[in-house]
Order: sequence, then structure tokens, then C-alpha cells
Amino acid sequence: MRKIRQGGGRGNHPDGGEAILEALRALDIDYVMTSPGSEWGSLWEAFARQDANRTPGPKFLSCGHETLAVDLAIGYTRHTGRMQAVVLHAGVGLLQGAVGIDAAYKLGVPMVVMSGEAMTYGELEGFDPGAQWTANLSVQGGPQRLMAPLVKWSNQATSPATIYEQFVRAGEMAQRVPYGPVYLNVPIETMLEDWTPPTRQRKVPRPVPPQAPMSEIERVAELLINAKNPVITTESAGREAGGYAALLDLAELLAIPVVESWPADFSNFPKTNPLYQGPSIAPFAETADLVLAVRSRVPWYPPYARPNKATIVSIAENPLNGTMVYQNLQADVFLEGDAVHTLKTLAAFVRAAKPDAKRIAERRARCVSAHTKLQEELAKSARAANGGISPPMLCQALNEALPEGTIFVDETITHRPDTMQYLNPTGPGCYYRGGGGLGQGIGMALGAKLAAPDRLVAAVIGDGSFLYNPLAQSFALSRHANLPILAVVFNNGGYRAMKEEHHAYYPEGVAAANNQSYGFDITGFAYSDLIKPFGGFGKRVEKPADLKAAIKRCADAVKGGQAAILDVALER
Repeated sequence: MRKIRQGGGRGNHPDGGEAILEALRALDIDYVMTSPGSEWGSLWEAFARQDANRTPGPKFLSCGHETLAVDLAIGYTRHTGRMQAVVLHAGVGLLQGAVGIDAAYKLGVPMVVMSGEAMTYGELEGFDPGAQWTANLSVQGGPQRLMAPLVKWSNQATSPATIYEQFVRAGEMAQRVPYGPVYLNVPIETMLEDWTPPTRQRKVPRPVPPQAPMSEIERVAELLINAKNPVITTESAGREAGGYAALLDLAELLAIPVVESWPADFSNFPKTNPLYQGPSIAPFAETADLVLAVRSRVPWYPPYARPNKATIVSIAENPLNGTMVYQNLQADVFLEGDAVHTLKTLAAFVRAAKPDAKRIAERRARCVSAHTKLQEELAKSARAANGGISPPMLCQALNEALPEGTIFVDETITHRPDTMQYLNPTGPGCYYRGGGGLGQGIGMALGAKLAAPDRLVAAVIGDGSFLYNPLAQSFALSRHANLPILAVVFNNGGYRAMKEEHHAYYPEGVAAANNQSYGFDITGFAYSDLIKPFGGFGKRVEKPADLKAAIKRCADAVKGGQAAILDVALER
């Protein structure tokens, strides 16, 4: 091994830190999101060199909390489609950020995650990594063991001879189906060794997803043309604007009703369109003869509740999701490949076949009638309340008071059925659901704001979920990086899921008889005051008559550059 240089100054001599940054340039990374650690001096020097030489490359964004760093990357990538990098500290930083990495894995978000370790523990003469690596920071088997269950691929950067290509390869893997995070553990000693750049450097090409066989797409197009009662269910067709448009086009072409199943991650279809039929396929369980499950991991629940008379067609890049312990699609046909291409090709085949216009008109009329009835029921529910603010009323007020194009980031739990039915995102890229463990909605909202600085971003979040977020670090970053967002707290004064599940399991139990709810109560305080140390605007609202004005006041604060918290007291 070559002698590790420490002290005396290394000047502009490239080393492992430069290799990492050069690999990130080759991968076309925009940001390195980090909650920094002491092992990264070599990478920080590479950033300083990049600044001094005015070399184009990733921007450095330090945020003070590991989960926040990961969630920033998730929010940014989901809105832009561009993979980002996250730098954490040793094994402890990985553990702190693990809830976010787990979410990225389950949501299928590509990401390059890295952390470091020491390998010589002070035994190498002339090099002192710090006593903390011996006493506190080492991980048996290396930090990559911690990450193995949570990422697509996990390994150690083995030497300065391989570090550049290992990072490039890791980024290439992250962006290939199935999409997800990858992890590299980089020893300090490897980063401090000399690195010789490759003689031929390249920009890494963006991968093109595989496509389903044309013969299978044509077969499904025939099924669609001949179906009397087809239905589309989706979770993630709107992952990109092209998917949203392709789904809308195919549905309109044949007047196919569209439902979004409850785990929907994106805005997938306009809710104002008469073909939109709500969040459940249950109304079609007995009548559907063909179901297109488009990027749908859980098209119905319970899994056995499939439409029994229907042929099930799964359309997805990765229909059998390896992050799920159990999945039961019961598909008869898989169109496995680029879902946008599949939807567009289906539409092309259907157009060429000139389907039965009368059948389509009859189906459209049924959809219009059902959609009108659904909207009337939703409007009635949004108005109904016992003198207080109901979740449907709050969602409807957000629709009316916030500007068109608002990006909603949803981390509600028990109010999730309300946000799904009553929030009305106005197009693709206007809605993102949090995933995995709680405490990530604010970070994902900040990532979306970083990606879309001219859009208003609103995190809709339960009071329990809100408290799991790293709030101080998040709102400090919001102020420091000029990323003002609106956090709307659905405040029902407790963990409602605790009460509902407990009493559902024991409806005639002792707790239900005595109106007890262990685990429900939250130590209450004024959520709207939490923003004050960070120069933001906070407001609490308790009366329906004050709701829209309060939302508009908070939106005005965000437009003026202040983060805002709206604490909405809901009926309990």
C-alpha cells in the first residue's frame, strides 16, 4: 500500500476524495446531501478544489441530520427523476438515516449513499485517524452489513485503483430496474491515497428501461377492445409526466374507469375527470371483466378480494416487488417493462383497430353518472361537521385556498383516506406520498421545494407524524437554504391509530367499556410556535369560518420567503 499522506499539505494532488467527486460528476449528480462526518476530509478537499478551479459539478448541501439528508434526496429525485448522492458518518450516521434509506428502497428511489470508516485504528505510523474509531465507531463486518437489507447493493470501496469505477457502477445499478438506493463504505485510508484518473472519462448514459414484448402488448390491446367492463387501477402511473399523460390518453380513448388504490404514491389521474372513480376497485369487483393494474403493488386489499370474473393484466417495470415480504397480484398477464411505453403502445394499437364507438359511449355515460354521484357525496361530506373542522373540510379548503400547481407531500396516516379522496392535486408532479417509517414528510417536502423553487410545497401531516420529523434541523435548513414550505398539521390531539386498532381488536374489551386508549395521548403544545426560532410564520385555527383565511395567510408567508406551520385543530 502506498504511503498515506497526512500533514504537510497535499495541494491539488488527486486522491480518493477526488475520485468520488469525479464519479459523481460522471453520474450527473446535482447535489451531495450530507449530515457530515469527520472521515470526509478528502471529499471536502475535493469540493474546495472544485470551487477554486470553477469545475462544474455537484453542489454541497449540509443539513445537520441524517434522515433529513436522505429525505431531501428522495423528495428531489421523485420530482425531477434525477438521482442524487447522500454522504453520512460511519455506522452511526447510517443508523440515524436508515429510516430514510428504507423508504427510498421501498419507494424505488435511486440514490448513492456512502459513509466511511477507519481500517488502521492508529497502528499505522505517521497516520492518526482518531481514537473514536477504535472506541466507538467501528462496526463488526463493516458498515455495509448494516445497509445490506435496506439497499439494492452494499459493499466497500476496496482500493484507490477501483474506487472511481465502483462509484460509477453503483450509480448505474441504482438507476436500473428495480430502482433503489445503493451503498458504498469508504475507508479513510483509501480516500487519502493517491488516485490516477482514467485516461478516458465519460458521462454515464441514463439507462433505458426494457420494454414488454410487442406481441404481448398487442394481445392485451385486443383484450381491451373486446372487454365490456375494463377497469384501470394504479398507484404510480404518474411517477413522471409522461406516465400521467399516457394513462389519461388510454383511459379517454376507451372510456375506461380509473381508480387509485390506497398506497398511491403520486398524482396519477385528474380527479375532476369523469372517468376517475375514487380510491377503491371494490365497486367493480363483480362487474369488471378486465383489470389493468398499472404500476400497482397492492391493487386491492385484502389480497384475496380480486375481481373474480376479470382477467388481470399487470403493467410495470418491476411488478413482483422484492422489497415486499408478501404480494399477491394474481395476474394472468404481465406486461413487464417500461410502463409509459406500454401505455402509449396500447393506445396506438387501439386507435388502429377503431373500436366500437357505441360501446365506448355507453361506458362513458356510466362513468359520468358514477363520477357525478361520487363528487356529490364528497362535497356533502366536506360540508358536514359537528361545529368543528373535519379532515374532508380541511382538504377542501386547501384545494380552494392554495394556488394551482401546489405540490402536496402527504404524511398522514389515519387521515390518509381523507387526503386521497378530498385533496385535488392539479396535475402530474403535484402529489407525493411518504413511505416507510414516520418522520420524513418535512424532509421530502424540502427536497421537492429544492427541485421546484417556484412552486408552493405543502406538507400535509398528522400531529403524531409531525413530531417524528427532525423539526429543528428541517426548519433551520429551510431558512438557511431559502426553501420555505408550508406544513399543515392535521391535529386530532393524539395517535388515533392506537385507539382505532386497539378497540377494533377488542370491541367489547375492558378498555372500550371504560373509554380508555393507551398510547393515544400526545403531550400537547403549540405546534405553530415551533417555527418562530427559524423566522417563520405560525398559526393555529380552530373554527371552520377562519380556515380559508388562515391557509391563505400561511401561503402568503411562504411566498414571502418564510416557512409556515398551520396547526389545524380537528374534530376528535
